[in-house]
Amino acid sequence: MSIIKDIALAPSGEMKINWVERNMPVLRGIAEEFSREKPFAGLKVALSVHLEAKTAYLCRVLEMGGAEMYVTGSNPLSTQDDVAAALAHGGMNVFAEYGCSEQQYEDCLREVLKVGPNIIIDDGGDLVHLMHEEYPELIANVIGGCEETTTGINRLRIMASAGTLRFPMVMVNDADCKHMFDNRYGTGQSVWDGICRTTNLIIAGKYVVISGYGWCGKGVSLRAKGLGAKVIVTETDPIRALEAVMDGYEVMPMAQAAKIGDIFCTVTGGRDIITAEHFPLMKDGAILSNAGHFNVEVDMDALEKTAVKKYEARHNIQGYVMPTVRRGKVCHARRKDPLHHRRGQARKPCRGGRSSGGNHGYELCDTGSFRKIPCR
Repeated sequence: MSIIKDIALAPSGEMKINWVERNMPVLRGIAEEFSREKPFAGLKVALSVHLEAKTAYLCRVLEMGGAEMYVTGSNPLSTQDDVAAALAHGGMNVFAEYGCSEQQYEDCLREVLKVGPNIIIDDGGDLVHLMHEEYPELIANVIGGCEETTTGINRLRIMASAGTLRFPMVMVNDADCKHMFDNRYGTGQSVWDGICRTTNLIIAGKYVVISGYGWCGKGVSLRAKGLGAKVIVTETDPIRALEAVMDGYEVMPMAQAAKIGDIFCTVTGGRDIITAEHFPLMKDGAILSNAGHFNVEVDMDALEKTAVKKYEARHNIQGYVMPTVRRGKVCHARRKDPLHHRRGQARKPCRGGRSSGGNHGYELCDTGSFRKIPCR
């Protein structure tokens, strides 16, 4: 029995899936091969992804290959309820709902794991870690799996180093076609799709501050430049910072960029990139967003404590009034790597930016799992 918002939404989701199928020729070719050869016949696949039309078509392709699919969303703010309904209407086991609580999110993860999957397809590492923490008796069934994100891979490598990872995982993000193309071009575009759709603002002429110049940061910067923004990059790695300069961007510390930026986007994989020291420096109406996998790059606890008033500025945009009467806004937009997430952070902070991931109040331990820590 699936857990979804409303099965009546299925026709809208089906239309979206049919559209992306027509525009994904490589996956269509794989679908033809899988339909003939059935490489996953008799296997249960637990999958956690940002559940939208393109990933839904991937789920169907795996099903064509004979897999018994158990699907959940890797982020409640990226789940598209009509797409989930379309998959469920077609007979797939789907456990995902847009905007669900953290408890509901974790319950959905449990639903896809308690069936005893043979393959785990993960995005961010939550499925793998929950399997080790709560279902160790089912690990013997697991042949292996794959992880697509930088953040998830970092968590897996910590587990592997500690000797606690009990089945093999393919590091998808290490593939050139993933980090060079999906991260740079996919995330680069989808970040701005999300920000533009959510804010309804023109980007041209604005100062945009991008924190982190890894593959995702390069893509987000490139698209901002293409939209006519004046791009500033913050980056702690000197080689990447130099690369950003040679690519034509201004590079400076966040303490300096905070005074200039109109829109801020963190893409580092670290925590505490924008903190209490930066909020008072920002312009009236500055917009903050996070494109890392977990929501710890902007110190939301400090923002909540600093603000004298909080209000809904627009759907998915929370406004904060500073003691100096400046009004900052935090944008929660749906995209491939959503601008908000529920748990986790990168293990080592990088206060200025670096590569790709980050929920305040959690720490990534040496075992690769998360533990709660006091908020600063």
